[in-house]
Amino acid sequence: MKNMRKGFTLIELLIVVVIIGILAAIAIPKFANTKTKAYTAAMKSDLRNLVTAEEAYFSDSGKYTDYDTTKVKFKPSTGVSTPIIVPGAGYWTATVTHSQIPNFTCGIGVNTVNTVVSTAGDGEPACK
Repeated sequence: MKNMRKGFTLIELLIVVVIIGILAAIAIPKFANTKTKAYTAAMKSDLRNLVTAEEAYFSDSGKYTDYDTTKVKFKPSTGVSTPIIVPGAGYWTATVTHSQIPNFTCGIGVNTVNTVVSTAGDGEPACK
């Protein structure tokens, strides 16, 4: 009489679990920074949108706003702080932070040096 068995042995199942564990250990670090990159992209996008709003305000009034983003009808993305705008005669800078990334700031400088990353170009958002 022939013994017909169906299913997997314990060793076969353990090997599969180990292989899945190894693959997970390789994949998880690759995706660990995904949220941080998304938060950074949101901050940079908000700064680019702020440039558009500020320049529209400037073309109407001949000056940049002074610390008040409601004048330019600007609303930051979820988690991004209200920009800290420092205007000057023909220039302005702004910085933002995100509630999910401590000790990380993005800034932009228009017609002046970026206060966060001095090597950034004019009107280019940069983070540190």
